[in-house]
Amino acid sequence: MPDELLRLAHVIGAAVLLGTGAGIAFFMVMARRTRDARLIAHVAGTVVIADTIFTATAVAFQPITGYLLATGIGWSLGEGWIALSLILYVLTGLFWLPVVWIQIRLRNLARLAVAESTPLPAAFDRLYAIWFACGFPAFFAVIGIFWLMLAKPQFQLF
Repeated sequence: MPDELLRLAHVIGAAVLLGTGAGIAFFMVMARRTRDARLIAHVAGTVVIADTIFTATAVAFQPITGYLLATGIGWSLGEGWIALSLILYVLTGLFWLPVVWIQIRLRNLARLAVAESTPLPAAFDRLYAIWFACGFPAFFAVIGIFWLMLAKPQFQLF
């Protein structure tokens, strides 16, 4: 039973990472398309909260549940598909960390535009472009991790 609960926790964490990431991206893109600073400030504020509550929690627990599952089953962390999954996980994190900071900046720039009754500044668009670009490698890395976890292809990485 504990193994089943651990597996369930790991799958839920993976679903939260993918689902929250996709949801955050969708709502930020849709809000930005309006160019309405008030709406963008509200959505970006919600996105920052969601990333803190859901994504950060899942990011912290995924390696723990994954390690416990792998060692409990008897898999080496050096197995190709596990090692590649870990590399992709780190890659995802390298793109996610700046995205979190950028989301906070986007929220703050939108709030400032609302407070000053001005249009969104050029800095907003530059940061948004970086935020948007960072989403693609992170998203595809997570998809790759899902595939590796399901297919468990046998290969040597090192």
